[in-house]
Amino acid sequence: MDRLDEMAIFVAVLQYGSLAEAARKLHRSPPAITRAIASLEHRFGARLVERTTRSLAPTEAGARLAEKARILLSQYQDAVEDTAETQLSGLLRITAPVQFGRKHIAPLVMEFLAQHPDMQIEMMLNDRNLDLIDEGLDLAVRIGHQEDSGKVARKVAEVTRVLVSSPAYLALHGEPQHPSELASHQTVMGTLRTQIREWRFGPHEDDLRVRLSPRLLSNDVESQLLAVRSGQGIARLLSYQVSDDLQAGSMVRLLADFEPLPLPVQLVAQQVQQMPRKVRTFWDFAYQRLSVLPQLHALSASSEQ
Repeated sequence: MDRLDEMAIFVAVLQYGSLAEAARKLHRSPPAITRAIASLEHRFGARLVERTTRSLAPTEAGARLAEKARILLSQYQDAVEDTAETQLSGLLRITAPVQFGRKHIAPLVMEFLAQHPDMQIEMMLNDRNLDLIDEGLDLAVRIGHQEDSGKVARKVAEVTRVLVSSPAYLALHGEPQHPSELASHQTVMGTLRTQIREWRFGPHEDDLRVRLSPRLLSNDVESQLLAVRSGQGIARLLSYQVSDDLQAGSMVRLLADFEPLPLPVQLVAQQVQQMPRKVRTFWDFAYQRLSVLPQLHALSASSEQ
């Protein structure tokens, strides 16, 4: 077994989280995987993987080696592809928020696969920001400011947090003219990690805070949209989530002058210089498609949509 193969096995073990799963994915025997890790640890003179009965994780030395190994394997793959002038091939693993992924990333992925028949794509839709290294992901689509300075982020668009309600609800309860009036309205909210249920308003989100007693709490955006459409109250959602309803008139935008600043929609990856060709191609493709979508640009305060 050559040393590059050992590196590939090591990265696969961390990606799949177990020796057995890595063996299955790589079509190797479990003993072969174990021998490769042992050989690598012997060569480096340090334990690279901590194993328990339930989990497997890299040591500090293993994490450092894994980062360099991924770059090395990426460069090797690029060299092979460039020399052979092959079509794009292999597996691309991406993540995005659930609603955003269904609405905008899935159609984009279908178009990309149609253009590159030798490619495979695994989508992991999750409203939690999954760690690219820990989850073995190539690229993420994220909404909000990028907190990890070690990643490369490219802004493709921006969205606004907007208050919406149905015309039927407003006909019964009236339209609020100031955020403070929301405390006396029926509201629909997403589930929160804290017990503080409030909406913040103004450019810096500290100008005004309104405590709420929501009629409905749900961790599912579709359920919140259904509640608003059926007249259950006022919700705060992202502009791309309600753009079709605003256009159709089934929802009304409220208190636009008090909205917080827009949030960026970003493509996030580990690095640009060593980005594999398949990742770079999808990165550019996604940017071109997402950056022109009208639903992914912040609404002006006077917008009717």
